[in-house]
Amino acid sequence: MNIHALYDEQTFTLTYIVYDPNTKDAIVIDPVLDYQAMGSKIENISFNNVLNFLQQHDLNLHYVLETHAHADHLSSSQLFKEFYPKSKIAISEHIREIQKTFNVIYNLSNQQTDGSQFDELITDNQDLEAGSLKIKALATPGHTPACLSYLIEDAVFTGDSLFMPDYGTGRCDFPKGDATKLYDSVHNVLYQLDENTRVFVGHDYCPNGRELKFETSIKESKTSNKQLTENTSKEEFVIMRETRDATLSAPKLLFPSIQVNIEAGRLPKSEDNGKHYLKIPLNLTFSSLSSNNR
Repeated sequence: MNIHALYDEQTFTLTYIVYDPNTKDAIVIDPVLDYQAMGSKIENISFNNVLNFLQQHDLNLHYVLETHAHADHLSSSQLFKEFYPKSKIAISEHIREIQKTFNVIYNLSNQQTDGSQFDELITDNQDLEAGSLKIKALATPGHTPACLSYLIEDAVFTGDSLFMPDYGTGRCDFPKGDATKLYDSVHNVLYQLDENTRVFVGHDYCPNGRELKFETSIKESKTSNKQLTENTSKEEFVIMRETRDATLSAPKLLFPSIQVNIEAGRLPKSEDNGKHYLKIPLNLTFSSLSSNNR
């Protein structure tokens, strides 16, 4: 099994192509659709980088796997259908909970909340086959209720649950996020894997200006993750995580990303002028004015 990583500097996202060089079977994990908030411009540069690698190596794409419904970048999963129509877009079955939550936030009364936008909904701890690739979908909720980590041979792809040791773990303050559940996911699921298991993270924010890193190990994480080692208590982690999360701003692409990603990477349908429109709720926080200022 080979692993090829591509990094999107704008959203600090890692996309992975996992493939068998002998059989040419492949999967893609967490692909990015480029979106510039200024001007609301969408491009397919990141997608083309993935596509070029797949085609140059003559790979047969079986799955586009999402670790969760991302809040910081749009997914390019639908674009693969044009070139690999038999490939499946898959995500945790708990995406239904995310859809129901955000359909209320967006007031999207006509959109389905049964997960039918995806080709396959993955159950917790389900085994998947992508040709010769054998995949175990580990339930690792906490960052969102629908987070999965994918275990393939000696490598686990942790999405936003577990980052590089010098950065820590994913935030838990999104709707339905839960720091207690994230602790259990890392401590009782990921840290129970063989210590030699390689860990491939979903983002790298290059803290303190260090160079890009996206691979660690279960052993290194258990001993040196700055927020959650194997000796960190649940109470200690939850207090740290909730205190830190209370200081964080919302991701700048939160509303565009979720709106597209709960629809399996589909953009909103074009309107009668041929243009697509994103729906962004306004959170009004005007302070009250005294009578003298009215």
